[in-house]
Amino acid sequence: MERFLGGILMENTEKLTASELSILFGTFLSESLSICVLSYFSQHVENPAIKPYIQTGLEISQSNYDYIRSLLESEEIPIPDGFTDTDVNTHAKRLYTDEFILHYAMNIGLMGINAFSSALPSAARKDMRNFYASCLQTSTNFFNQGIDIAQEIGNYIWAPYIPYPTEVEYIHSKKFLGGWFGEQRPLTSVEISHLFTNLYRNMLGSVLLMGFSQTVKAPEVKNFLKRGAELAKHHCDVFSEFLKESDLISPANSSIYATASTDQVFSDKLIMFHTKALYSAGIGFYGASIGASARRDLVTAYTRLIAEVGDYSKDGVSISIEKNWLEKPPTAPDRKKL
Repeated sequence: MERFLGGILMENTEKLTASELSILFGTFLSESLSICVLSYFSQHVENPAIKPYIQTGLEISQSNYDYIRSLLESEEIPIPDGFTDTDVNTHAKRLYTDEFILHYAMNIGLMGINAFSSALPSAARKDMRNFYASCLQTSTNFFNQGIDIAQEIGNYIWAPYIPYPTEVEYIHSKKFLGGWFGEQRPLTSVEISHLFTNLYRNMLGSVLLMGFSQTVKAPEVKNFLKRGAELAKHHCDVFSEFLKESDLISPANSSIYATASTDQVFSDKLIMFHTKALYSAGIGFYGASIGASARRDLVTAYTRLIAEVGDYSKDGVSISIEKNWLEKPPTAPDRKKL
């Protein structure tokens, strides 16, 4: 077997582990999806500050896609179908504003940071570690570039401000944990951070799914997407209420929205995969928020929201299986049937 490193195929005697196969499979599907979405966005974005940023994101995804494809070919592993130009109509009418496109792309960078930081310690082969270390750095740079652009054009959504502490304090009472009901202590900066970022992501998610729902034809897919958009709005309300109770302003941006276009842009298969990835990531973020939140009412809320997302995501997987849209990841052999 050979490995593809820096454009050169090199002899490699170590086979890919199950962890490495899983990482490659997931990354390949995600990058093929990003290529489709960013190709469409690049055709419609007009803001001169945002347009080259979207092109940069497209080039990054294409480079990662090409690398993984070459590696799989060198290992004589079947190439996943993923998503291709048949899954996107780049000539369809504009579905989202430039401002939404910018924040969507920024979140691609953020999702890449999360995915590649998890992938790196799961990889054993040197070529895999080098690849994912490079991907992590590239995603970090891309995310930072997006924040710079958003701030320069006045479209960045800032987290709430609180006064600086004036002294070091320790927690002396278990009342700090609060109860499940009744009056609660003010939120800590850590809790505010998680509430804000979860609210922000759900705000983007609701806009994304609402746009998707306008363009699909299959009734079960349309209803599923509308339900997802409403679920995201409901979660926004939950997080906003927690911030409001501590007299903190929730993020808002009136320039981030879906247009009224009903042109079909993406295949139903791509949309359902994208929605599944969106809510799978959401469950992970909520889990991290549970670990970071001391107040019991916050933990209870996140636990409930995880259950809601899990039920919704399960229904989406069922639709994808029924429609034969869900690719099977590399799987261990069933020894009982051999």
